[in-house]
Amino acid sequence: MRADAATALIADPISKLHDTGPGHPEQPLRFDAIMQALEQAGLLDQVRRIPPRMANEDELALVHSHRYITTARREILSGLPELSTGDTNVSTHSWEAALAAAGGVMNAIDAVVQEMARSAFCVVRPPGHHARPTQGMGFCIFNNVAIAARYAQRKYGIAKVLIADWDVHHGNGTQDTFYEDGSVFFFSTHQSPWYPFTGDADETGEGNGRHSTVNRPFPAGSGREEIVGTFREELRRAADHFRPELVLISAGFDSRIADPLGRFTLSDADFAALTQVMLEIAGEHANGRLVSVLEGGYSLSGLASAAAAHLQALLEKNGVR
Repeated sequence: MRADAATALIADPISKLHDTGPGHPEQPLRFDAIMQALEQAGLLDQVRRIPPRMANEDELALVHSHRYITTARREILSGLPELSTGDTNVSTHSWEAALAAAGGVMNAIDAVVQEMARSAFCVVRPPGHHARPTQGMGFCIFNNVAIAARYAQRKYGIAKVLIADWDVHHGNGTQDTFYEDGSVFFFSTHQSPWYPFTGDADETGEGNGRHSTVNRPFPAGSGREEIVGTFREELRRAADHFRPELVLISAGFDSRIADPLGRFTLSDADFAALTQVMLEIAGEHANGRLVSVLEGGYSLSGLASAAAAHLQALLEKNGVR
């Protein structure tokens, strides 16, 4: 497979060490469900596997305060069942999983920027988009996609990064990280009112980040017309104006129909359509460079089929069928 035609996959079973306890929706079986679906669809033979690595504290500090990093490490390694900063269940091995999630996403950035792959899908957990610079919350310890954006800017001098978030929950941590930073454009569709009860349409950024945040909240029951339509029309126009050099996705599949933690009605075909929009933006503005990072998705069967549809769309764009 030609390097410039490859889609990379970051997926390491170390993520299963993050044990959230019996009955928790953000469970290790999420990883297994996705990987089994990718194998059954014959997709694992078509991707370029990229190894993970552990993020270091300086890399985490691209987004998070040293004080929060120290607190998270101490609480996790001491055996507390939940972070004191928010509703995030943890176990003693959650620290390793969180470092590997952030490190793996940075390896994906290396792969696409160094042209080892044109796109990448990161099957990582714990998820990240609720993690704020000084607070883990909403099942999230570190904000993987935000760290990826800052890493790309620091290491490669990438000036403009687009982050699009189609999770059913608003990515409040990502928004908070870049709210006053015009070098990162954040676009989110999400259910409202719904956890974390942020992401109103009038939240558009401040200071140097004014108009660099776009929130499109939709009511329960929304689906293809609202979400895919908004990506195709509004995000495309915004991207043409912003002209990103790197495209990142917070790929939350809890916006799929029948997810237990969401009330949107997207189908697997809709996720393929969303992926196509993002690939078009990346192709037109970012030399094809796109990294997708797993966020939510809590119906095991729905998560599995949606993730497979997403990866299939990435592969088809890169000439693999």
